[in-house]
Amino acid sequence: MQNIPPKTIVFITGAFVGNNCWDEWRRYYGQKGYQTIAPAWPHKNASPEALRNSHPNPEIASIRLPALIDHYASMVKALPEKPILIGHSIGGLIVQLLLQEGLGALGIAIHSVPPQGIFTFKLSFLKAGWGPLGFFTSAQRTFLMSFKQWQYAFTNGMSPDEQKEAYYKFAIPESKLIVRDTITKAARIKFENPHAPLLLTSGSADHTIPASLNYANYRKYRHSNSVTDYKEFEGRNHFVLGQSTWKQDADYILEWIEKQAK
Repeated sequence: MQNIPPKTIVFITGAFVGNNCWDEWRRYYGQKGYQTIAPAWPHKNASPEALRNSHPNPEIASIRLPALIDHYASMVKALPEKPILIGHSIGGLIVQLLLQEGLGALGIAIHSVPPQGIFTFKLSFLKAGWGPLGFFTSAQRTFLMSFKQWQYAFTNGMSPDEQKEAYYKFAIPESKLIVRDTITKAARIKFENPHAPLLLTSGSADHTIPASLNYANYRKYRHSNSVTDYKEFEGRNHFVLGQSTWKQDADYILEWIEKQAK
């Protein structure tokens, strides 16, 4: 008897961008018959422009990873079925943490921030992450990427006009504390434990989360005896959700989802 895949998808947003980054994905997956939601983070239920104008925003600055995990966990538990979880960046880390708690039927982590203990000294990673970590600056103030930082950390390889349009459409201020939390025990995964099927994807051009980090993350699951797959996409930067190639990625993920039901 063939398993029927769940038809609800929860999109989990990463840091530095509004949840409107999923709009095209939601429309596309909706056309494929899926019910989708992309809840905003706490204190971010406004347009990116309004959130930028609120910087420095003390409420956003106070966001911590454990509370954000609870925020999504409570939403998932309220659904009538275990959903498919799709997250980007810190959202990909949250997908892994929710699967660890048995809260998803399937999980897809797109260019995921790695769990605790997975690190690299690659220059692009250190350069992209130094400002958001905000060491030696007040954690009571949000961090807002400059356009120059955005060009390097998110939209490298795109035309200046595309970079500018993406910045004004999606960029928002962020909590320095939540970025710091990703290297603490709040981001700990017990890799050897069984988990629902998980797909990790990466991009060869991602400065913020180099593909080598995502591959190292994938390899950590090798003793779990659970379905864990990995795919690196050529030319994808950290703005992968909004690149012109996004539909190719979405199709690959959809094929992977439907394969799990066979």
